[in-house]
This record gives sequence, structure tokens and C-alpha cells, in this order.
Amino acid sequence: MTADLSLGDLNAVATVAATRNFRAAAVELGIPPSSLSHAIASIERRLGVRLFNRTTRSVALTEAGSDFLERVRPALHDISAAVEMVNRFRATPAGLLRLNGSEGSVERVLPLVLDFLDAYPDMRVDIASDGRLVDIVATGFDAGLRLAEAVPQDMVAVPVGNDEAFSVVGTPGYFASRPPLAVPGDLFAHACIRTRMASGAIHRWEFEHQGETVVIDPPGRLTLGSHDLSLRAARDGAGLAYVTERAAREDLASGRLLRALASWTPAFPGLCLYYPRQRLPSAGLAAFIAHVRAARARPLDPRKA
Repeated sequence: MTADLSLGDLNAVATVAATRNFRAAAVELGIPPSSLSHAIASIERRLGVRLFNRTTRSVALTEAGSDFLERVRPALHDISAAVEMVNRFRATPAGLLRLNGSEGSVERVLPLVLDFLDAYPDMRVDIASDGRLVDIVATGFDAGLRLAEAVPQDMVAVPVGNDEAFSVVGTPGYFASRPPLAVPGDLFAHACIRTRMASGAIHRWEFEHQGETVVIDPPGRLTLGSHDLSLRAARDGAGLAYVTERAAREDLASGRLLRALASWTPAFPGLCLYYPRQRLPSAGLAAFIAHVRAARARPLDPRKA
């Protein structure tokens, strides 16, 4: 007796394995979580083995499930490649484009994504922004979004925006009541607003000047969970924040905040879209890459630099 599994069944198993979460897998597949759970249970009954160990908090492949998926994945990849090959003959690309990036990077790219969807009505875009630096190949994403310096070496990086720079900022009132700042070491006499990253680590302040690099774990009584909150606290006079020049641009232009140690915070390559070097981009990804490059080539609006 055969299990008589469909391509949809196999794709459901692979999606649950990739996301390790029934709800997330159901969203990706476009079906209710209860329907996906029943489908996986039905597959397991037909196979006569349990493919997943389930708890209230996690889903993990069993040994049988892992062996099964190891044999199934190449076939699914071949089928996907065949569909993509046919898709290249279409006048316009169609299908799903999956991207992964931090919340900040997704916010930056969202206007481009919306323009892309307007230009390609047969495309769908699914963006994950959970703050983790994930392996986009292992987790099934077409491309990712990171600062250029964090893009893995085996990836192709496509610049999305302009160069970035960090800045140390505080209110005029704060600077008037504190010792002057000439070098990064002077920060130890100041109140610094520390930022905790999604990984749980404190964001260290990095400086560079004439070949000298200084990295500081900033002193301070206040630690916040995002750079946006740190900037807000700096506006309220709580101390110095270390944020991107882009984020603080309006505050600096208005004089609400002042910048210190500017010669110690040079520009660096900014946000990039990246994808596997060894894999031919799908028609949808190729169209999005072209869309990003075209947008970057247009004259720059100084308000969005």
C-alpha cells in the first residue's frame, strides 16, 4: 500500500520543518493553522510514522521525519526549479518572493516593495522581520537585508541605500552642563544611553579616526531596547545616544540635538539586499533586484538620503 502523497502534502511537510511553527507555516501556505495541523496528521497516518514532535511551544522533526525530508527536498527543489524555468517565459514574473531582515531594514525597503507590487501585479512578497540574523538558504528565503559589512561572503550584495554613519547626539542643554568631548575616552565622564539589541547584547559604540579604532561599552544608567527609544530619550535630555545620522537628521537640522565626535564616526557602506551567489535568481527576485537598482540610480531626494 502506498501513502499516495500529493505535491501539496510534501510542501506542507517542508514548510512546517522550515518554520518550526504551525501558525507561521500556515500563513506562508495561505491556509488556517487547524487545516495544516489536520493535513500533517493525515500525512503521518498514511505514512504510518510520526514526522514531527509537537509541544505547546515548538515543533521539531523526528528522526523519521528528518530522513524523509532529506530525500524529499531535492525533488521539491527540482519541481520548483522547473516551475521557475517556465515562469521565465512569462511576459511578467509571478509567484512569491520571500525576504528576511531587521525591522529597521524592512521599514527602509517597504516603499520599494510597495512600488514593486504595483509594477508586478502577479507577484506576492512575504517579509520576515524578527531581528535574527538567519541563514536565508536554510530557512527558505530568496534574499535578505543587512548592512554591507554583515553580508556573508558567499552572497551577492546589492546596495539599497546610501552610505550610513553613526552619530553621538545630545541636547544643547546636556552638552552645556557636561565636560567637552574630544576623543571617545571622554565618554566615560558622560551619561550614555545604552541600547540592547535583539540578541540581548549591548550595542557597543564604535569609533574610527586616522586608522585608529576604538570600541566602547558605553557607561550609563539607562538601557533601552531600540535605537528609536534611545534617540527619544536623548531628545528628553537623558544623556547621549549613539544612533544613525539618518535617524537623527531632523533633530540635528533643527538644533534640537547636537552631534559630538563627528570626526570619529566616518561613513560606512549601508543597507544591502543579498542573495546566494551559487543560485540563479528567480524571475521575481531578478525583477526586484532590477527594481532596487533602478530606484538607487534615480536622483536623490535630500529629505530621504
